[in-house]
Amino acid sequence: MTHPYDPPIQSLTTYLYNHTISNPTAYASARIALLDALGCAIETASKSTEAQKLLGPRVPGTIVPHGFRVPGTEYQLDPVKGAFDLGVLVRYLDHNDALWGREWGHPSAYEIQGIYAQSNAFNTHGTDHVILVKLASAAVVSWLLGLTESQTMATISHVWMDGHPSRIYRGAEDTIPRKGWAAGDACMRAVYLALLVRAGQVGVPSVLSAVPWGFYQRDFGGKGFEFIREFGDWMVRNVLYKVMPVEGHGIAAVEAVLVQRRRLLEMGFGVRDVERIEIRTTRAADLIINKRGPLRNAADRDHCMQFVVALALLKGGVPEVADYQDESCWVKSQELESLRERVVVVPDDRLTADYLDLEKKSIGSGLKVCLCDGTVLPEVLVEYPIGHVRNPKTSAAVRDKFVRNMRLVFSDAHIARILAAVEDDEMGISEFVNLFWLQGSSGPRL
Repeated sequence: MTHPYDPPIQSLTTYLYNHTISNPTAYASARIALLDALGCAIETASKSTEAQKLLGPRVPGTIVPHGFRVPGTEYQLDPVKGAFDLGVLVRYLDHNDALWGREWGHPSAYEIQGIYAQSNAFNTHGTDHVILVKLASAAVVSWLLGLTESQTMATISHVWMDGHPSRIYRGAEDTIPRKGWAAGDACMRAVYLALLVRAGQVGVPSVLSAVPWGFYQRDFGGKGFEFIREFGDWMVRNVLYKVMPVEGHGIAAVEAVLVQRRRLLEMGFGVRDVERIEIRTTRAADLIINKRGPLRNAADRDHCMQFVVALALLKGGVPEVADYQDESCWVKSQELESLRERVVVVPDDRLTADYLDLEKKSIGSGLKVCLCDGTVLPEVLVEYPIGHVRNPKTSAAVRDKFVRNMRLVFSDAHIARILAAVEDDEMGISEFVNLFWLQGSSGPRL
């Protein structure tokens, strides 16, 4: 008889197979999250030529019988490539939901990723957060495939013995479009590992704790994971929805600068009168999106606090996906570049503490504008931007975002069918996902 699996693997498997979720708020939140994610997939399929190049069968023209029908496309793929494509579509434009803690993450693999992320900083070891997307996806796919608890633990062990992506493609001047397909890559690997275990591959029970080659020793500084909350339904009820395509830590600053813009105009001033913009924010925001110097691509721009704030101030509205593209007038704007250089980002201890506090879970920024004549517009502090569960405007904004994205492809009548279907607990998941497939039609479904 083999020795038991490491405790974190056992507890995750027990949650999957034996925990009952009865909170109606959790189910309502899950429906919203599902619609938001699929709406983002439709948006990406409709707007991003970069993402479109990553989609489809490995061999052009291949159609897999009974395959996965990729939302927003005409493709019908094998489960592994289908998982990659769906992950890319949800994530690529940086418009999907997010979570945060000691680790940051998007897309949110909800409870599993979220509980790990609250107190385990993979980023301090240089590992990208999609390790948790892979973990959550592998575990849940194992359950969906009908694997036994023992097989699921084996699948999870293969996740931990994998190599894992570096965060390099999300940081500073090294930010590249890989951040948009990294989650799809993790999903693809998760499905593949589950299928391998279903085919008879065994796991390693001590994959985390073994010395010297277990995950803790090899990749996590020799210490084990910490958990400050048990698995339940907390995370899906506390996700941050992104109603603008801006890195999540920058959304509050965008809202704040739009308030300041109205003040400027009311006082008879304009952008030309701005000497400096000071942003007080979290340490996470400072680390991830405080950028100086050239911005090389759209992925770099949507992850730059200075760029999104300067853009919003000049534009008088929230950033849009097209604003980040190389051909955008904003990317070529010398006025924006000059203003970006006058935006100063400073980490703040209190905002950081509130960001990590499970009772507050704010994701705030305070923004002050200093004018050339010495006038100072007092700080506007936004702690719970639209998209945060504590903002009363979030629910309506997320629904409007979904409808707006769906109208890129589908008729209002078909959107109404989808909104009704998401409330139908008896509908099969494949039937539901098929509602988002184009079925060989290049036009809107009537």
